[in-house]
Amino acid sequence: MHNNNHTNKKNISRKKLIAFKAIGILMPFLILMVLELILRLAGYGYNPDLFIEYKADNNYLVLNPEASKRYFSNQTIATTGNIEPFKKEKDENTMRIFVLGESTTIGYPYFHNGSFHRWLQYRLMRSFPEKNFEIINLSLTAVNSYTVLGFAKELVNYQPDAVLIYSGHNEYYGALGVGSTDKAGGSPLLVYLTLALRSLKVVQLFTNTYEKLAGTFKSKDIPARKTRMEFMVADQQIPYGSALYTRGIKQFETNMDATLDVLNQHNIPVFISTLVSNEKDMKPFISITPDSLKLPAFQQLFNDGLKAFEKNDSAVAFASFSQAAKLFPGNADCSFFLGRLAYQQQNFNTAGANFNKATDLDALRFRAPQQINNIIRQLCKKHPNTFLVDAQAAFKNRSQGNIIGNEFVLEHVHPNLRGYALLSDALYEVMKKQRFITVQQQNEISFDQLLQSMPVSQVDSLAGLYKIEHLKRTWPFKGTEVLNSTATGDSLPVKTFEERLAYDVAGNTLTWPDANEKLYEHYIQIKDLAKARLVMEGQVLEHPTEELYYTSTANLCGQLNDEAAAAYYFKRSFALSPTVDKARYLFVLYFKQDRPAEAIPYLDFAIRNGGGNALMPIKNLATDIIGLQNKFNRDSVNVEALNQIAGNYYKMGNKDVASKYVEKVLRADSKNKDALLLLSQLQNVQTHHEIH
Repeated sequence: MHNNNHTNKKNISRKKLIAFKAIGILMPFLILMVLELILRLAGYGYNPDLFIEYKADNNYLVLNPEASKRYFSNQTIATTGNIEPFKKEKDENTMRIFVLGESTTIGYPYFHNGSFHRWLQYRLMRSFPEKNFEIINLSLTAVNSYTVLGFAKELVNYQPDAVLIYSGHNEYYGALGVGSTDKAGGSPLLVYLTLALRSLKVVQLFTNTYEKLAGTFKSKDIPARKTRMEFMVADQQIPYGSALYTRGIKQFETNMDATLDVLNQHNIPVFISTLVSNEKDMKPFISITPDSLKLPAFQQLFNDGLKAFEKNDSAVAFASFSQAAKLFPGNADCSFFLGRLAYQQQNFNTAGANFNKATDLDALRFRAPQQINNIIRQLCKKHPNTFLVDAQAAFKNRSQGNIIGNEFVLEHVHPNLRGYALLSDALYEVMKKQRFITVQQQNEISFDQLLQSMPVSQVDSLAGLYKIEHLKRTWPFKGTEVLNSTATGDSLPVKTFEERLAYDVAGNTLTWPDANEKLYEHYIQIKDLAKARLVMEGQVLEHPTEELYYTSTANLCGQLNDEAAAAYYFKRSFALSPTVDKARYLFVLYFKQDRPAEAIPYLDFAIRNGGGNALMPIKNLATDIIGLQNKFNRDSVNVEALNQIAGNYYKMGNKDVASKYVEKVLRADSKNKDALLLLSQLQNVQTHHEIH
């Protein structure tokens, strides 16, 4: 009995010991859980969600400016994106498209309406006047495929009709890139774990505390003395084929494969683009040189080649660079100058091969190697409902010798305005080819028309150029100028009103909205209504949910006698905020354009909301016109129907359209009495107006 008691006591003691050990192990986790709960209730830290409610209207969502923070360990350099509201509940007639990517994708250095997605949006909204397009750009500068994957996982819950992706140049130095200062370790699993932990308030607390403590021991202005490009780079030399190079390639392939998996699981069409870079007019940033044994001979040959190149002695330059490249094939500059020499001789195939090799060998990896584009093409074949947009091919096809240079690219990777337009066109054409969109030919805006009508102001264009001019004076662009290239080193002037505004926008001493307000007021003051309209159309693209900009644009279009555009913008304004005045503008505009069927809904609205009996005769005439038009379409020799249409328009007071129908009748029957009588009445009215 005594032994049993002793055994029981030992068992109880053992159980207590296990319990105490378990409590000891679990206690830190319990404390952390309680602390996490307290921090959440207190509203501490940042919200990592992709979208938040739009402050101006809680029926809309926008990209969360804090969504990028978990991708940056250093919060001071975390980037923010566009504010492009979209409805929580998508309207039936709306096509919603999300855009994912990096600095090129968000439109650097122009941003706003310079971005390719705004070129696409303008073209779609004008080509499909009956449809509403929400193109929401979720791109950020200084990020890579980790952010693309993270955002893709969240956006699938917000009713996308398609996703557009342009990503790959930042794979090495973007946040969490294998060569960046902001890397989280060697394995993707470790990165995914880090991202998950950064969503916890406890981790945010520890990170902020560490940064504050660390900040007391180092200068706080280190990031300010460097460009973001320089601050993000940890490994300035990543040789082609090295372990770090291979990890970057694998990182891109793994993340993009996972991104396309996520989107395809939700049956979301994906349009993913190949990447574009400046092949011809941008030297490699850093060229690897041979070891000390080969270096003296290599350097002598290279210097001889460079001197000959400067003197336009192509034969000696070619021989010297060729020998240097044979001695050490891994030097990017050698390949680049051999490419320049071949290009000058119009030997474009050889030039292209050398330029591609130079890009691949460039050890400072701000331009994606060719392998990235190969992966993009392979992934499109692997994943269903994923469509290749070959922007690289589109740029090459419009470049001399199929080699991309300054004609379309500002520096190393960012397109100029024509380049962004071309990127949007490449995407548009694939969307058409895949029947994602079906365009009525009479409504379609051609690429040339897009270039002419896109509302990008002179301030937009110049601000981008000023930014690039400043960028090229900093690391790593110093010394990358190419002799005999199409680039110029001239400073841009700052003299005109537009130039001064653009310069201030580029220098961040004037905001883009304030610049546009000043620009609009300036054009109104000097009575340049065409340029004022351009500014206001740009505001429509920037603020697609704000009725005021549509109305202002419509009024300017009306003053410029562009009735079709005026009707389009009034219609958009009416959809956001219907009023009797807008309805009157609309049915009058549609009658002026001989579009009575489109006028009827607005005529009905005006009748229901105060027009009453006064407008009923006009509606009866309009209904009669529609019937007569249908009759004529069935019997095209029925000139009597045309006469009646002309008469109805005359009764409405619409003399211009009445005259057009009279002319149609007289072309068919030059002696038609009814038409001649109405023509006489129209001419008398015109003469009466001229006298008075």
